[in-house]
Amino acid sequence: MKLSREEKSWILYDCGNSAYSMAISTALFPIVFGMFKDTNSMDLGYFNSLASILVAILSPILGTIADYKDKKKRFFIFFALLGILATFSFTFIPPESGQWQLLILLYVLSAIGFAGANIFYDSFLVDVTSDERMDKVSTSGFAYGYISSVIPFAISLAVIFFMGMDQAIGYQIGFMITALWWGLLTIPMLKHVRQRYYIEPEPKPVANSFKRLGTTLLQIKNYKIVFLFLIAYFFYIDGVDTIIKMVVPYATSVLENDAFNTFTLLGILLVIQIIAFPCALLYGNLAKKYSARTMIVVGILTYIVSCIAAFFISSVWHIFILGALIGSAQGGIQALSRSYYGRIIPKEMSNEFFGFYNIFGKFAAILGPFLMALTTTVTGNAKLSILSIIPLFIIGLIVFLTLPKEKKIGGEVIG
Repeated sequence: MKLSREEKSWILYDCGNSAYSMAISTALFPIVFGMFKDTNSMDLGYFNSLASILVAILSPILGTIADYKDKKKRFFIFFALLGILATFSFTFIPPESGQWQLLILLYVLSAIGFAGANIFYDSFLVDVTSDERMDKVSTSGFAYGYISSVIPFAISLAVIFFMGMDQAIGYQIGFMITALWWGLLTIPMLKHVRQRYYIEPEPKPVANSFKRLGTTLLQIKNYKIVFLFLIAYFFYIDGVDTIIKMVVPYATSVLENDAFNTFTLLGILLVIQIIAFPCALLYGNLAKKYSARTMIVVGILTYIVSCIAAFFISSVWHIFILGALIGSAQGGIQALSRSYYGRIIPKEMSNEFFGFYNIFGKFAAILGPFLMALTTTVTGNAKLSILSIIPLFIIGLIVFLTLPKEKKIGGEVIG
């Protein structure tokens, strides 16, 4: 399938902002934050939650307003610039300055910018491609995002290595590299992607947006397929996000040796990113033949198998194998969930509906970590905790299977 200019530009933004996920959310920023006096990298969890809650609350409101003609691009630009500039600003706050409060403020702003821009980026999927091409384009975004994020991250690691692993300057240059990469790959999106589906402008747009949001909240049950999908999505994506966030704490708890260190963590992250690239593309190709619905089911089943396999890990190599298994489904299930949702919602209200989608995504991974922690506390056995999130996948699977099967359009399976 040959990609159009708009589709390529949309995918390139995923390649750009994925650098933030890899370098800032996961690897480099927590290390630098830990270099400040009187700070603990684990405290970032509070600030991540704060940013997520703010975006989750604002997303349907912003999305509703952005459904008006020519508004979506403006909101996207604002949040993308907020994230990029805040990330670039990390460069100028070294640990010796002691200004960790300012750094955290900028970090929260960067997280809001990143997540806020993604609301509108995801909703642009309905504008850049057709229903029959949506699975392929969405999975390509995730796939190339995964593999391309390795490039600025590898450059940053090389700089850090030569500057000294314990020297903040290398990490600060890494922040600059990440922001520049993100910014440069945003330019094609700004130039070539435009809003095709919209609501015509009307008087008092803000007041009317709130009215429309309230009406949608009351009537969302009337969109039966959308409603059922969001329920299923909430449960299975909670399980997916829990594994992403808890695989390292789980591994360190159940492995009784010192081999699981920062280097091992980096190796696991790279394994997941590299494997997720071809597997996300594979999911897109298989969805074209067997349907997105079928491949989402395959992804959920893969995670159930991963949870069972994780119960039996006994060495660090098992963690790498587990990482490969998770990586095989991670990009595919996220990408196809996005494209499946994009097909079943009213396109002229895509921002509003993706706002609700974002709420479920942001509040995911709340129940799962709680279940894992509670199981460990009650049983005293960390291994049993991984089994406690299997019900999330099972509930999500059962609800998802109630959704109607896809139709064939032009010889291709759609849905």
